[in-house]
Amino acid sequence: MANKGPSYGLSREVQSKIDKKYEPDLEERLTDWIIAQCGDKVGRPEPGKVGWQNWLKDGCVLCELINSLSGANKPIKKIQSSGMAFKQMEQISQFLNAAEKYGITKTDVFQTVDLWEGKDLAAVQKTLMALGSLAVTRDDGNYRGDPNWFHKKAIENKRAFSEDQLNEGKSVIGLQMGTNKGASQAGMTGYGRPRQILNNP
Repeated sequence: MANKGPSYGLSREVQSKIDKKYEPDLEERLTDWIIAQCGDKVGRPEPGKVGWQNWLKDGCVLCELINSLSGANKPIKKIQSSGMAFKQMEQISQFLNAAEKYGITKTDVFQTVDLWEGKDLAAVQKTLMALGSLAVTRDDGNYRGDPNWFHKKAIENKRAFSEDQLNEGKSVIGLQMGTNKGASQAGMTGYGRPRQILNNP
């Protein structure tokens, strides 16, 4: 894994396209949010894509983040820094599982190798953006930072109609089918008859 050489041909082209999706401005905003959310104990990464990856790579910062959003009921009990690859990847997996339980959809969740091997850091940004949006939308008092950093998600607004209201709706002509209001034949002549044009002297 760590000894993977450079890619060539189509693989290189695909990797280049993936790399172009990464947004340095978004990296800065997400870094500011993570530090505001978790506190200064998480430190600050070196600027740039590689510095950001190395900051998140061991999974400790991500685990601290999801714990800080969960209030008293922390999903990850043990967070420890380790230089061992499988321990780091295990912590990233714990974060991803906790993020899904928090409410992030499966399609918004990155794969462990996207972060650990740096294959798709744009996917990592997408996951953190989805997490931030969800935290702002929940508004449960656990979110810290500027609420304008993320978009609020749409909230389901279920409506309950009574039987009378449903029956009343059946007698209404929907606007998709046109309308019968204002349609009138007043003033029209019968079909086939010539129009009467009268000259008043």
